[in-house]
Amino acid sequence: MLRTGKEHLESLRDGRVVYVGGERIDDVTRHPWFREAARTVAGLYDLKADPANRDILTYEEEGHRHSIYFMRPKTRDDLQRRMEGHKKIAEFTYGMFGRSPDHVASFVTGMAMNPSALPAPHAFADNLLNYHRHIRDNDVYVVYAVLPPQAARNPEFYVKKNIPVPSLRVVREDDDGVVISGMKMLATGALYANEIWIGNVIPLAPDQKKEAITCAIPCNAPGLTLWSRKPAAVGLTSEFDSPLAWRYDESDSMLMCNEVKVPWKKVFVHDDALLARDIYVKSPSHAFGNHQSNVRYWAKMRLLLGLCSRIANATGADQVPAVREKLGEMAAIEATIAGLVHGQINAFERWPEGYVCFNRRIMYAGLEWCTQNYSRFIDELRTLCGGGVFQMPADVSVLDNPELAREFDTYWQTPQADSLTRMKLFKLAWDMTGSEFAGRHLQYEKFYAGASFIIRNHSYRETDWAAFNGLVDGLMASYGVPDKGKQAAE
Repeated sequence: MLRTGKEHLESLRDGRVVYVGGERIDDVTRHPWFREAARTVAGLYDLKADPANRDILTYEEEGHRHSIYFMRPKTRDDLQRRMEGHKKIAEFTYGMFGRSPDHVASFVTGMAMNPSALPAPHAFADNLLNYHRHIRDNDVYVVYAVLPPQAARNPEFYVKKNIPVPSLRVVREDDDGVVISGMKMLATGALYANEIWIGNVIPLAPDQKKEAITCAIPCNAPGLTLWSRKPAAVGLTSEFDSPLAWRYDESDSMLMCNEVKVPWKKVFVHDDALLARDIYVKSPSHAFGNHQSNVRYWAKMRLLLGLCSRIANATGADQVPAVREKLGEMAAIEATIAGLVHGQINAFERWPEGYVCFNRRIMYAGLEWCTQNYSRFIDELRTLCGGGVFQMPADVSVLDNPELAREFDTYWQTPQADSLTRMKLFKLAWDMTGSEFAGRHLQYEKFYAGASFIIRNHSYRETDWAAFNGLVDGLMASYGVPDKGKQAAE
């Protein structure tokens, strides 16, 4: 079943509990801080449901059409189709929605390709396969919360204070399921999703068995609350003045659970701290989810490169040889992530048995490259903007006053563009470089995949060091020690 945008909006009116500070939000589809982003997500569903996008965004399995990101690929062409689907979705939001519906779905799909990564008695492979089928057949939007709160990394503090450690954990087991309580971060996109995958993508200590729970819960589960950061839409006056924040703030929320019941059929790992993380890397799960991240980042790079070009043109700077050289350098940067994305497909792995996977080593190289280069690209755009972003009127209401509008039109125009076009362009550039929305994305792109040492450890794990060592050993074995050297050695 392919859900429509209208159907998805209706699914969000399910009684979920959202807090922004002390204010409770009862309906994100109608509240002015969230409704435009909710409509953006609905637009993604309509994009998939459009017959014109059938071949790119859907595939057929078991006699029905499903979203392309639920497909378990068996050939290189299948991987290409998945990538093109991710690209179409990412371009719809210009790469601003990192946790769009294809992100966590890709994690689950990759895991469903290798159920042997979930061995009994502490993992439940059948539950995982049934869950993949459930979210595929119902076109469910799933996000995740897979990190402990930062403060919880020092549990001794809580023991001394005689208060509960805040990390989410199993507090009780019943015949019909487990009960969980505590905090989990960071449920990006949860305000617009249907379900939340709870898990652990960083290692746990072996004795952290109760924190090792991997499960899925609906966003309106009794006892669950979502504590949102400040929405980017707070205080916005118009889409013209804040075109990105207006539509593309996917939200980030802390997950708070107070004795939330999880039925056994939605439990995937329980009481095994090492296995709780291994399920991602011993299946294509982590590779699939982060391939989507690479493709999504590429879409954002394309927007940034276009902005750099347009800003340079609007100021006339594109006629300066040094600026044209800089634009060429930035075009090479955008082409680099494009090459890394395609390389993951062309150097695909035949793994696990019966399926194919994106090249994991190239994927992690892309992930490392992305987290290290975003701020550089933003700085280049900021340099090209110069003081132009501060020369514009406070907002578009200047046009409401005919006299001011005439002055604005007369004095803000340039040989390259009329005044209104310049204002629109610089407002967009500011929302990309200097607004609160821009600040969130600068932080997000640096840490969405974890700290840099985590990504590099993934890269280390996936590298065939024996092959590289063999190159050195083979070269050294190809030549001997000179006679004088032999004599000296003797």
